[in-house]
Amino acid sequence: QAQLEESGGGSVQAGGSLTLSCAASENIYARYCMGWFRQVPGKEREGVAYIHAVGSIIYADSVKDRFTISRNTAKNTLYLQMSSLKPEDTATYYCAAGQCSRFNFRRAESDYRGQGTQVTVSS
Repeated sequence: QAQLEESGGGSVQAGGSLTLSCAASENIYARYCMGWFRQVPGKEREGVAYIHAVGSIIYADSVKDRFTISRNTAKNTLYLQMSSLKPEDTATYYCAAGQCSRFNFRRAESDYRGQGTQVTVSS
């Protein structure tokens, strides 16, 4: 079972940038789909960014042109570079991974998820 650990969350002012990292316990990037979800208390979890095992990428419309997902397979690490942050980006961000056939970006469902890292954007 893959273990995922996020880091890089924090507090930033609107317009600022943060980069989240997700370290995996094993080399899963070559065979799993990966992504980032986020959730605000009282709201449903939503997909933010997704990268297929073969490299295709999808972003939620709300973050397109501001967020960039990438991976370093040599380091077993997934990244989410976030820029031009807005207060509505405030959420707990989760690293997600799993078999591509069971990875549902729009419903924010995956085989595995990390514990989450908090991102707070103040206006």
